[in-house]
Amino acid sequence: MNLTLALRAWQDLLLPGAFRIVLKGVAFAIVALTVMAFTLAWAIGLVVPAGVSLPWIGETDAIHALAGWAAFGLVVFASVFLMVPVASIFTGFFLEDVAELVEGAHYPTLPKVAPQPLLDSLVKTLKFFGVVIAANLLALLIYPFVIPFAPLLFLALNGYLLGREYFQMAAERRMPEAQARALYLRNRPAIWTMGVLMALPLSVPFVNLVVPVVGAAAFTHLFHRLARR
Repeated sequence: MNLTLALRAWQDLLLPGAFRIVLKGVAFAIVALTVMAFTLAWAIGLVVPAGVSLPWIGETDAIHALAGWAAFGLVVFASVFLMVPVASIFTGFFLEDVAELVEGAHYPTLPKVAPQPLLDSLVKTLKFFGVVIAANLLALLIYPFVIPFAPLLFLALNGYLLGREYFQMAAERRMPEAQARALYLRNRPAIWTMGVLMALPLSVPFVNLVVPVVGAAAFTHLFHRLARR
């Protein structure tokens, strides 16, 4: 079931209006990762002196420049892991647009939903962002000690985090929070599996930029499938 819904969500990228949402998401992700890179480079620049004196070379600022480029490269390398928290922010801001697009195409008889207050969505998004950042930073400390199992740990952890966040946000559009939570608890294995399917392409450069849109579509489909049971 989940694989079928995930494939349908990828097909939803072809829906009219989906490309516009993808462009907004890609722009958001690029800006977020760029800010992270330059912030890290700036922080390293405060620690590494602008000029150092090396034996046989003399005064040089090459170390400072290399440190800046190393910081940028580190963020590019870590983007595999950073895309998860970036995706979590994207979800809060753009899920409504994606859900409306998907429901209009696949569930046209559903009544319109009142958009959630912006402040409520922002608070929930930032709260989840903090949880994702903390969980993935902790995981980054563990990965070197479980190298053969690091990919499995990444998928298991982020499958859970993405599944919980995407599903509850999709569900709370159409039912009270307590009811959405109960539906989540009754279907945790299916929701976790869909989260894993969404976490898999997060490790693929460029493809991971559209995963937030696909994830929002996939969990909109999953919510309607589970709510009908």
